[in-house]
Amino acid sequence: MSLNSPYLKEVKNKMEKTISHYEDELKKLRTGRPSPAIFEDIKVDYYGTPTQINQTSNVVVGEDRVISITPWDKGLLEKIEKAINASPLGLHAINDGNAVRVSFPAPTGEDRKKWVKVAKDMMEETKIALRNIRREDMKKVKEDQKKGEIPEDTAKKIEDEIQKILKEHEDKAEHVFHKKEKEILES
Repeated sequence: MSLNSPYLKEVKNKMEKTISHYEDELKKLRTGRPSPAIFEDIKVDYYGTPTQINQTSNVVVGEDRVISITPWDKGLLEKIEKAINASPLGLHAINDGNAVRVSFPAPTGEDRKKWVKVAKDMMEETKIALRNIRREDMKKVKEDQKKGEIPEDTAKKIEDEIQKILKEHEDKAEHVFHKKEKEILES
């Protein structure tokens, strides 16, 4: 069976999106290394609209593990400071009148273990999502085969290919996890 089957294209597309989502979520996971992506889920009231910090400010990683957030509207300084301090990230933001500075303390071994566990849990959730995609699409193939829309031997080949695509994407999820684990443990 070639990959030009609409069933396989759909499965592969859904699984690629699932892996991309996992990668995006890992970018937001706090590690020892400061990253502007960590602030993506924190929003501030920007003229009545909850808006991501990076859409209201320049976010720059500086020296000494400090991120500097310089809003385009100085009236946001206090809102940004409060939003970061109230976030579950456990970071402390300081407003110096021109920018909000966030120091990233060197992580402890316990912090690193906790972050690796969170990343691993996210990987397991990703694998479950991948398996759900497989289950749904195999069900669709079986239904179409029962309706007589595809022959039984073709349906079996498609199911085998779907299983191969699942294995390939589970391996990708593990690779992404191990890369993040290495980053967490080395930072």
